[in-house]
Amino acid sequence: MTAGVVNRAPHPGPDGIPGPMTADALFALKGDGLRHELIAGRLTTMPPTGGSHGDTTYRVTGELYAFTRAHGDLGCGYGAETGFLVERDPDTVRAPDAAFVGATKLARIAAPGKFLPFAPDLAVEVVSPNDTHTEVLQKVAMWLRSGAELVWLLDPGTRTVEVHRRGVKAVLVLGDEDTLDGSGVLPGFAVSVRDLFGPPAD
Repeated sequence: MTAGVVNRAPHPGPDGIPGPMTADALFALKGDGLRHELIAGRLTTMPPTGGSHGDTTYRVTGELYAFTRAHGDLGCGYGAETGFLVERDPDTVRAPDAAFVGATKLARIAAPGKFLPFAPDLAVEVVSPNDTHTEVLQKVAMWLRSGAELVWLLDPGTRTVEVHRRGVKAVLVLGDEDTLDGSGVLPGFAVSVRDLFGPPAD
């Protein structure tokens, strides 16, 4: 997760009158090599991440891919570029660093090629050095409020994983010696926290 730069310029609507940008307009944007999200109708550009962020994202995505490939009936995993449409009028489209959607929600998708019209069951966010604590917690709260059952917050700097559950105030904090599990969203999933961050730096 990287703090974004919000473009506050109004977006012209179909009648030419400036207004909030829609999810459809975001989806139709021509590729510019940057990662964009939509927050309450305002376009946000996400700068590239650093090596630690990319390595951790790669590791957790790989673990989710291996598990969902072996248990395809549970649902589907998604990579960092996947947009989830979580609010309408004005539209909000966010993209976690990795995600999982269970089979029940997948059955509701009418247009699989577009943004997924709900929050994932599991959202994974990887903290970047320029993320503020407030921004991180706001995004976690947004995912849970929008319908995610579980949010994993991975911090390469502290080598910790925070586990946030919908409807549960207590936050579980895991370190190198602990094991991260699927908490009911991914039954049978387990991975060592150490493996998500790689060997500790000397």
